Amino acid sequence: MRSTPILGLTCVLALAACGESFDEESGGGNSGYYGNATMNNTMVQSGERGYTEQLASRFSSEVTDTITFDFNSAQLDATALVVLRQQADWIKQFPEVRFRVYGHTDLVGSDQYNKTLGLRRAQAVVAYFASQGISRDRLEALASFGETQPVVPTNEEEVRNRRTVTEVSGFVKRHSSQLNGKYAAIVMRDYILSADRKHPANTQISAGKTGN
Repeated sequence: MRSTPILGLTCVLALAACGESFDEESGGGNSGYYGNATMNNTMVQSGERGYTEQLASRFSSEVTDTITFDFNSAQLDATALVVLRQQADWIKQFPEVRFRVYGHTDLVGSDQYNKTLGLRRAQAVVAYFASQGISRDRLEALASFGETQPVVPTNEEEVRNRRTVTEVSGFVKRHSSQLNGKYAAIVMRDYILSADRKHPANTQISAGKTGN
């Protein structure tokens, strides 16, 4: 019986260790919850980092996390709005979760100007989310990497570098005793909703009718 606490701690650390392999391109390999050593250690011990990484992995696999911009612009075009609408719909399903938006630029122009431009791009995304009814309190931070983390290392104009990336950053209330319940609620909610979704195999096709 005395081995139970050790087993529990081992499970938490194993879950956190599994999360070490999660590293999206999005923030250029420097996501917000990796930056602060003290916070990182706290999240590992409470299990929050593991839960956060599970949700981050889901977000990046279920929706596109990146949009791009025209040169020297923070304007959201039609293509960006389609992606952001998908992101907003996903975010609204998970009121327990917080997000960060990272702004990036290409390497044309000065460092300071690009830092400001990257922030304007992140702010444009946050403003769109707010227009969709998402509380700004759930957008934990805005960050601009400017030109420091290009996808394509070139001094020429490059649309893939002119981007914002939306990421899961944690839970609304960072309290270790609530994390299991919060993530369990998310899992249960998905489980219940999945029961209401009609499986294609259960769909009857009338005789003599064909699809378009």
